Amino acid sequence: MRRTRLALTCLTLALAASAPAGGRAAAPVEPVAVTATTFLVSGRGWGHGVGMSQYGALGYANEGWTYDEILAHYYTGAVLGPAPVARVRVLVAEARAVLEVRSKAPFRVRDVFGTTYPLPAGKVVLGPKLRLVVNDVPTDLSGPIVFLPGTAPLELDRPYRGQLEIAVDGRKLSAVDVVGLEQYLAGVVSQEMPSSWPQEALKAQAVAARSYALAHRLGGKGFDLYADVRSQVYGGVRAEQPSTTTAVEATAGEVLQWEGKPIDALFHSTSGGRTLDVGEVFGKPVPYLVGVDDPHSDLSPVNRWGPTPLPEPTLRKALKLRAPLTALELVRGPSGRVATARAVTAAGTTTISGSALRSAVGLRSTWITQLARLSLTRPGGAAPYGTSVTVTGAAAGVKGAVLSQRLEGGWQQVGKAQPKLSARVKLLAPATFRISAGKLLGPVLKVPVAPALTTRVTAPLTVSGAVKPHEPGATVELQLDSERGWFTTARTATGAGGAYSLTVREPGVYRVRVPPAQGFAEGLSRQLELR
Repeated sequence: MRRTRLALTCLTLALAASAPAGGRAAAPVEPVAVTATTFLVSGRGWGHGVGMSQYGALGYANEGWTYDEILAHYYTGAVLGPAPVARVRVLVAEARAVLEVRSKAPFRVRDVFGTTYPLPAGKVVLGPKLRLVVNDVPTDLSGPIVFLPGTAPLELDRPYRGQLEIAVDGRKLSAVDVVGLEQYLAGVVSQEMPSSWPQEALKAQAVAARSYALAHRLGGKGFDLYADVRSQVYGGVRAEQPSTTTAVEATAGEVLQWEGKPIDALFHSTSGGRTLDVGEVFGKPVPYLVGVDDPHSDLSPVNRWGPTPLPEPTLRKALKLRAPLTALELVRGPSGRVATARAVTAAGTTTISGSALRSAVGLRSTWITQLARLSLTRPGGAAPYGTSVTVTGAAAGVKGAVLSQRLEGGWQQVGKAQPKLSARVKLLAPATFRISAGKLLGPVLKVPVAPALTTRVTAPLTVSGAVKPHEPGATVELQLDSERGWFTTARTATGAGGAYSLTVREPGVYRVRVPPAQGFAEGLSRQLELR
């Protein structure tokens, strides 16, 4: 296994501190430096990489392969055989307070005892009592109850083939579509593969979806399958397309088998060039799910993807870490895909699987081909107007990184290029910096600027000075250090040249403050003891 390790500098908040004055004050506290870090991840493929690659199936169909040849390539040793069931039960609504069943034609409802009642075209609104009007009389039926279609499909949020079974659990309602296997697949295949693709690819998808559905039937739940990605996406009548329905009908009743049972026919969008042995992903080898070459994966727009930016705070939140990352370590399996990842923080190390990392941060696959880190660091707190600050950058896993400042609507390189990546800049206004490497864009870091204050005691209980930049009419406050915190006791506005003068009535420890305005941060003076 190969390891890739990238150090991360913690992203922290700047802590503004004022320098206390006189004998009562503590030593000045240096504000904590601010660092922003972004990972840039590139890779190959989309999906878990196991079983049939859909773009690969497209390529083979374009070459003239038949659906059975396509399936034989991706599911090694599996054979075609008959489906063991003809009907499935699909959960299409769950934990609902109210359900509305509709039909454009007369339909019927059957209670748990087998009694059937006719219903006119229209809608039935059901609550936990399963009360509806039958023969002009409001009636509570014993559940579960089953709605039987007439000449039009039954509808919930959308129309469905088959029957709808409504059950009550406590005070919540669920609905199960009891539907023929082939009708179910007609609402699945177009959700999983573009209906415009060649028939042989669609047939391969139909057989894979049929096999997958039967291999994943649930037990003890009152239904066989979910209508979403927990099983397969089932869209009902609205999802049906002529081309995919034709593919389903052409392969009706066919499943892939291993030792006489439907196989777990996993499939995915794009392999990246080679499918993956299932044992590397899920830890248990399966004889028909081994890695095979997939040359037509390059038809996919995401055969190669990235760079995908992952800011450190986003990564930290996705992995549910309590402290900033200090390092990320990727451990690769035999295929080169990420098997596990170790997220290192000051509080400890968290190890997760490659698939969990992919899911947590939204990567297309675990086949990570490049992992770069770009970070910027600036001094903590706001920089006083007219002073110079040093901004530094760091780059790992990438070459040609440069440090830039946003000036006059564009980015201009400042300071030295990689490997040193530093710039000392005099700031007369808030500034924005960025680190990049070619088309790889790293984090943007803003440097706040505070007004520069001069202060001097010019008379008993009086302090005077000036504010830069000069802004006539700017607010200046004198604040007293009290038991409840800093309290404003006097306020004035700057005059010509930014001058000000403030007088208070009682002695104490004070500071001068200029509130944030016009893009500048709060300005604070040193502490002064007035007597």
